[in-house]
Amino acid sequence: MSLDLDRLPEAVIAFLAERHIATLSTQRPDGSLHVTPVGFGYDASGRTARIITFEGARKARNLEAEGGLGRAVLCQVDGGRWLTLEGRGRVVRDAAAVARAVEAYSARFGVPGEREGRIAIEVAVERIMGRG
Repeated sequence: MSLDLDRLPEAVIAFLAERHIATLSTQRPDGSLHVTPVGFGYDASGRTARIITFEGARKARNLEAEGGLGRAVLCQVDGGRWLTLEGRGRVVRDAAAVARAVEAYSARFGVPGEREGRIAIEVAVERIMGRG
């Protein structure tokens, strides 16, 4: 069931704040899907999911291969609760954007260790489906 992005139920907002690993699906240049576990933070007011990663990561290369704005799908499951967030993902490297992604990750999963070459992925969420 598709949810209204302007009026997400409190249970969905709470589910998006709980500590749950998700999967991120992107498309490889050969058309096959790449699915990898990620932690993400969601900004409901900006309709943006943020993921931290590193330079050279397959997920980042996939998005950049699609002209810098590729399809990205996040899926989070906990028992009968599930959410799928769909949108366009882009790789960001500027310090402020990466810091926002680290902050979003930290709020949900704790402060990550330092990593050389850290970058981030921002997904402009166009649709959320599921049951929170």
